[in-house]
Amino acid sequence: MTPQISRSTRVAGSIAAAALLATGLTGLVSSPAGAAPTAAGAQPLSLSASQRAELIREATATTATTADTLSLGSQEKLVVRDVIKDADGTTHTRYERTYAGLPVLGGDLVIHQAKSGTVRSVTKATSKSIAVPSTTAALKPAAAQSKALTTAKSAGAEKATTDQAPRKVIWAASGTPTLAYETVVGGFQDDGTPSQLHVVTDATTGAKLSQWQAVKTGTGNSEYSGKVTLGTTLSGSTYQLSDAARGAHKTYNLNHGTSGKGTLFTDADDVWGNGVGTQVQTAAVDAHYGAAQTWDFYKNVLKRNGIKNNGVASYSRVHYGNSYVNAFWDDSCFCMTYGDGSGNAAPLTALDVAGHEMSHGLTAATANLNYSGESGGLNEATSDIFGTAVEFYSSNASDVGDYLIGEKININGDGTPLRYMDKPSKDGGSLDAWKSTAGNVDVHYSSGIANHFFYLLSEGSGAKVINGVSYNSPTSNGSTVTGIGRDKAIQIWYKALTTYMTSTTNYKAARTATLSAASALYGGTTGAEYKAVAAAWSAVNVS
Repeated sequence: MTPQISRSTRVAGSIAAAALLATGLTGLVSSPAGAAPTAAGAQPLSLSASQRAELIREATATTATTADTLSLGSQEKLVVRDVIKDADGTTHTRYERTYAGLPVLGGDLVIHQAKSGTVRSVTKATSKSIAVPSTTAALKPAAAQSKALTTAKSAGAEKATTDQAPRKVIWAASGTPTLAYETVVGGFQDDGTPSQLHVVTDATTGAKLSQWQAVKTGTGNSEYSGKVTLGTTLSGSTYQLSDAARGAHKTYNLNHGTSGKGTLFTDADDVWGNGVGTQVQTAAVDAHYGAAQTWDFYKNVLKRNGIKNNGVASYSRVHYGNSYVNAFWDDSCFCMTYGDGSGNAAPLTALDVAGHEMSHGLTAATANLNYSGESGGLNEATSDIFGTAVEFYSSNASDVGDYLIGEKININGDGTPLRYMDKPSKDGGSLDAWKSTAGNVDVHYSSGIANHFFYLLSEGSGAKVINGVSYNSPTSNGSTVTGIGRDKAIQIWYKALTTYMTSTTNYKAARTATLSAASALYGGTTGAEYKAVAAAWSAVNVS
């Protein structure tokens, strides 16, 4: 471990629980001690896998002390999920919680700690104290399992099964913390996508408390990216689609199957595909290239060493199912999967799709935004934002950067994109601005609020042409928004996601998170960037 990566093992008790408890331990907690971070100091360090592992080890060694400092209950314990370190030595340590040995869903928190050991602030997923009258369930596990299967079947699931018994948890993501069962239902969704439907059931009353789909889907572009350079590995006399320079990312052929890894792509002369979607290697070329570009974007722009920041790659699977018109991220296999489109003739393996799907993995590794309600919309928007950023970063003449999602699919039959970031409602379903029922809207449509915010923050409102594409972005309050540029907007969103958002973050909390990120990165609350963030959120009715 190099000296500059060492983590202070002191959690400043001098700030004391009193200062933290005064705000209910929710949101951002002001600290009377410790200098505020500077703009340059707030930039995340690029950590090696071993440096990150050492930071996690050091944080794990002090979890009991940290829990005492936060005045957590005697039944509560902290489990370290991740640590991000800034250039000035500030650490942002993300924890999960347990209560009496049970996982607390919605109990995650982030401690922002200065190099000196002073706790600057704490961001929590819930402000509620974690306590339940008893951890003995009145409801039998079989009853919770039956209710979960009924929920899945009512949503059109096929071959719905539960491979594991329901697990007992504390549900704290909404309302009063409650003893509950979490059941995961497998099988397939109604469009052929694998299912991992999580259903949370009250362990006393049997009422359904929440449900969400763990397999994140996103539709993309079936066009290839032209002639590209691929990372491959020579094994004997055969080349493999295995990229040693990017965590050994591999691309596999499912050959229209729906389970397993498939077969690793190999080739005799290291010249892959022919640019035609029906040729078996072409989809693999696009998927492999998209994963490489996303990895490079994470490394060079976000200073992140892969999805989990540990130097380990995911893998890609192509030719999933028959005529499957979608792509998805599955955290259980840590992989991206792509269908071949209608008639198995148009693989959904474009650059922005790879960026979108891989970024579901990044979200899962950081804020882990629940994939339902407003947090689910933010989860989807994060993938759209980073997928768009990857497209711009790559500067590929065959797929130039734009603020359109799925622009080359023609899924509507008239050449229009799947989603628009400048005016999301143009797709006929997405929200341009927040409304009180946003949490009840499908996450692919409620994502429009954050997509619109990101466009306004990057480019501003009104009519303009970017890379040959015409945009005209309105505002819900009639204001004029001046953009700060895509590069700064990306840094603000990434810092907000990785250090200030939690599993339960909604749009109001996302506003707070991005304002905190802008303040840290760009000169405090008086800077143009901070004011632009506030203006862009106001323009989409978030205050």
